[in-house]
Amino acid sequence: MNMHATVSAARGQSKKRQVRWESFFDLLTRWSFLMPTILVLTVTLAYPIFYTIEISFAEFDMSSFGAGEWVGWSNYREVIGDYRFWESLKVTLVYLAIALPLQITLGFAIAFLINAEWWGRGITRALFIIPMVVAPVVAGGMWRMILDPLWGLMNYALQSIGIGPLDWFGDPDLAMAAIIIIDTWRWTPFIVLIATAALLALPKDIFDAAKIDGAGCWSTLWSVALPLLVPIITATFVIRWLGAVKMFDIVLAATYGGPGKATNVVNLFIYEEAFRSLRFAESSAMAVIVLVLTMVLTGIFLRGSRKLEERF
Repeated sequence: MNMHATVSAARGQSKKRQVRWESFFDLLTRWSFLMPTILVLTVTLAYPIFYTIEISFAEFDMSSFGAGEWVGWSNYREVIGDYRFWESLKVTLVYLAIALPLQITLGFAIAFLINAEWWGRGITRALFIIPMVVAPVVAGGMWRMILDPLWGLMNYALQSIGIGPLDWFGDPDLAMAAIIIIDTWRWTPFIVLIATAALLALPKDIFDAAKIDGAGCWSTLWSVALPLLVPIITATFVIRWLGAVKMFDIVLAATYGGPGKATNVVNLFIYEEAFRSLRFAESSAMAVIVLVLTMVLTGIFLRGSRKLEERF
């Protein structure tokens, strides 16, 4: 009996060791496939971030194009005391507060429309992809011609109904509106694609039950579809937020931060300080501050999205 128990225990230990070795080799195999991607991301993402952080705590040496004498928090104190940096952050927040809700609302509304049964919806879906493939600089230049106060198509259309002409790039409020229009034109199709995929993935039985119960289109939309789409809407908002906070190229092509500083978003301001004024150390400190703020706000948004997913 004791011999039998000893043999069984030895077999059990051997089996456990075999399972552990199989798990180890399985984990090693997975990491071996991931390592090339991790190395590429480390070189392309991690190195620039650490390089920027290093420069932000030092004087910039133009001869070596790297960190010179260590100055500690001096660059950060200078940036925090620079009112222009805070004004550019304010401009960015105004843009985000208007553009993101507008794009999310339009994207999901258009998705509802093109998913309804009507003639020509396939062509409409294809047309909505066009703004996504246009380069941002090209989009900015194209819209600059469309919104030109003298011969632009937009003012021509507005004048035909008795409005204008409007100086889109000379008035501070209209310049911000122009940036939001261009950015919304370019990025709403991206949200439409996400919303369309989400709508197609919704269970059809729920909508059939709502139809049998006598629910109309609006009742089905507000009471059935939207509650089911809340997690997708919040996730889309976070994804679009991460893209919108990097706004730079459209502003550079359309308004170059003007008139005055009305559309001078923070990334354009950092670019100007670095490559026009050659204040690389201070601009690196600005970039680090923006990175930290973005990470904090993204964490808050992700936490809020998880709570919404749990609720709905």
